[in-house]
Formats: sequence, C-alpha cells, structure tokens
Amino acid sequence: MIAYLSGKIIKKTEKGIIIDTGNVGYLVHVSKLTNANINENESISLFIYSHIREDAFDLHGFENYETLEFFKQLISINGVGPKVAMEIISADTDKIKMAIANEDDKFLCKIPGIGNKTAKRIVLELKGKITLENLDRPYQRIDEKMDDEAYEALSKLGYQSPQIRKILNNLPKEIKDTEQIITYFLKNI
Repeated sequence: MIAYLSGKIIKKTEKGIIIDTGNVGYLVHVSKLTNANINENESISLFIYSHIREDAFDLHGFENYETLEFFKQLISINGVGPKVAMEIISADTDKIKMAIANEDDKFLCKIPGIGNKTAKRIVLELKGKITLENLDRPYQRIDEKMDDEAYEALSKLGYQSPQIRKILNNLPKEIKDTEQIITYFLKNI
C-alpha cells in the first residue's frame, strides 16, 4: 500500500496530478484547493490514501496527515465514497468541521454530492470524533448566506481560512451586507 509520495509534478489535470517519483509517474487525485495552489514542474510531497477496487487502483493525495485522517473518517460513513469525500475536502476543512460540531447539516448540503440524509449522517457519525484543535474560535454564524458569500470571495482573493475567520468573528453586528463585510475585512487585515 502506498502511504506517501514525493516528487515533481509533471502534469496537472482537472482533478489530479501526475507525480514523477523517479522515473515512475503516479496519477494522484487531489482536492480542488490543492490543485489550485500548485503548478507543473514544482516539487510536492503528499500523504496517500490508496482506494483499491476490482476495476481500479486510485490514489488520493493530501498535503498533511490531519486532512488524510479526516478523509478516512468521511469515507467510513455509509454513502460517502472517495469522490464525495474529495468534494468535502475541497471545501474549507475548518468550516466543514465547525459545521459538523455545530450540527449544521444545511451547510453540508451546499457541497456537491451531499444530500440532506447524507449530511445528517455525517453530523451524527462524526460530531464527537472530529478535532477542532486548530480552529481559533467556536463556529459563529453572522448571516449564513452573506457570511458564505463573503468568505468565498475573500478565499478567491487569496486570504487564508484562519485570517478570514479571525476577522469575521469580530465583525460588528450592524454589518450584514456582503460588500460591507468584505470592506470591513480589507480595512482590518
């Protein structure tokens, strides 16, 4: 079983990369977030989950061991396979964990491939198992829709999750419009 790969990215595809590890190229499925942050000809090291089926041998790569462990927890749930788990991992992992801890199954339903029943099952089975040690503060909702839109926009601008969360958690209550939230963030970074 392959547990770790390190090498040069020789090709990026829509959902994965081909890593040359010394004259052997491995196709590794990675999250959308990882794929967006890497380039061809760069060196990379990934922790690997090997998914073996009768007709395929798929490798899924993660930049850190904690994300790999979270992925394993997700695929242990009935109805969540590696493809759906990669969609979940492609979202902000910290936000996903906070949603699970706060039993916010509606947030999970926004992820492609997750229906209401699956979201409830994820919350039920993982609520007590996930660790929130790397999160700054407990989950707080501002206005769910506005918060998500602002968060997504700030992420696309290149800001990291802890930085966004830290400032949005201190957002004054009178600021509710997405544009105002983004303006507040940019003034307070």
